[in-house]
Amino acid sequence: MMRRGAVSRETAETKIAVDLTIDGTGKSEIATGIGFFDHMLILLTKHGFFDLQLTTNGDLHVDGHHTVEDTGIALGQALTKSLGDKSGIKRYGTAFVPMDEVLATVSLDISGRPYLVFDAAIPAQKIGDFDSELVEEFLRALSVHAGLTLHVRVLSGKNSHHIVEAIFKALGRALDEATSKDERIVGVMSTKGML
Repeated sequence: MMRRGAVSRETAETKIAVDLTIDGTGKSEIATGIGFFDHMLILLTKHGFFDLQLTTNGDLHVDGHHTVEDTGIALGQALTKSLGDKSGIKRYGTAFVPMDEVLATVSLDISGRPYLVFDAAIPAQKIGDFDSELVEEFLRALSVHAGLTLHVRVLSGKNSHHIVEAIFKALGRALDEATSKDERIVGVMSTKGML
């Protein structure tokens, strides 16, 4: 059975449609109106082996904040829906990704307890039309709405594009590991009996 979550979310600031398939092949159709952000979401999808259709129409005449944050909210909700009761998933995932001079790591737990540790200095304020401070905002929104304990660290590097790209690739790989099933797991991977 395909693990899939679809979410429609509309506010006075954004209108978002997300269709996420966990057990995919890395195919995506993404349009947020922010080119660099689209590129990062495509990388996340490719390296996570997810299939993702995502459209965000946001108030970009203001700035990119609502578009990026609300996309993180909707994507987190779609991830939660796609995992259902989380039965059989490995729960934890960690990835180290090099990108030229950069080394980034993402470690996460699909715990139901949202928490973000973001230890990444991004030197440039903007990458194309993307405000680099929005990386943390996207990750926080995703963490809260998917129930992820999420640790993101950049261990080395100075090129802002490379730093953000390595983070998104590592996030995809860590999510792929954590959402994958292990036949040894009966129910959920928790002594509490629920995640």
